[in-house]
Amino acid sequence: MKLIVDSGSTKTAWRLWLGGTRFHDVETVGINPVRDDLASIQRVVGLVARGFESDLLLPSGAPFSTAAVDEVFFYGAGCIAPYSESVWCCLSDAFPQAKVSVESDLLGAARALCGREEGIACILGTGSNSCLYDGERIVENVSPLGWILGDEGSGAVLGRLFVGNVLKRQFHPALCRSFLKYHRLTLEEIIERVYRQPQANRFLASFVPFIANVQDDHDVRKFLLREFRSFFKRNVAGYKRPDLPVNFVGGVAGAFEKILKEAAERERFIFGIVERSPIERICSYHIDLPAAE
Repeated sequence: MKLIVDSGSTKTAWRLWLGGTRFHDVETVGINPVRDDLASIQRVVGLVARGFESDLLLPSGAPFSTAAVDEVFFYGAGCIAPYSESVWCCLSDAFPQAKVSVESDLLGAARALCGREEGIACILGTGSNSCLYDGERIVENVSPLGWILGDEGSGAVLGRLFVGNVLKRQFHPALCRSFLKYHRLTLEEIIERVYRQPQANRFLASFVPFIANVQDDHDVRKFLLREFRSFFKRNVAGYKRPDLPVNFVGGVAGAFEKILKEAAERERFIFGIVERSPIERICSYHIDLPAAE
């Protein structure tokens, strides 16, 4: 049996392969070892392991045991050395007979999007990232730099720039009024949330649904096209591989796929595929499912 996990800072998708075409799916809160302490990670992993044992039976009909899991492949935000060690320890304790692998969410995205082929893989969610992938490993990565210095095209940066344009009246008046009415925010409240409260990046990314709803507005479309072209210029162009498709995972990529494709074409890149959630494709990378009869 194999357990495939795709974890972001907000939510984690767990998919347990029981053999054949049988899977068991669970969703929990996100795990990020840069942010979360060992006890917090242990609680989430333990909850999943106990849930498997109480909810599942083996194909033979016997009660499920976590010792039946042979391999665990965990891909997550913040899973870089030395932080990934805490995730590895928790998974190894919960699944004692399994060979455990803990890798970055970016490698998970690359394997989901490109499989065993060479390509460029990108994440566009609350944050953004990209890499050049050789079919197995990441061979080059332009640092995203976070939402203050970089993260072009991400939810946090789109939100930051959009609300700035609203407050400086760079969009037409009806759009500015609509935004403030929709979110029921004043200038003072926005300043408080961005400069004085934690997780300002998540607050700013919360504006993405509104932006998605008005993306056909002339001002908004022009804004989005400019920002996505900036993502390609500052993150993808550095790989110097215009021959490779550029692929995406993440909610922002899914919400703005049409404009993202136009931005890629204007920057002379090959636009590949977009997946909001990569868990199914990651499973396909690790599991050879039997052919349908």
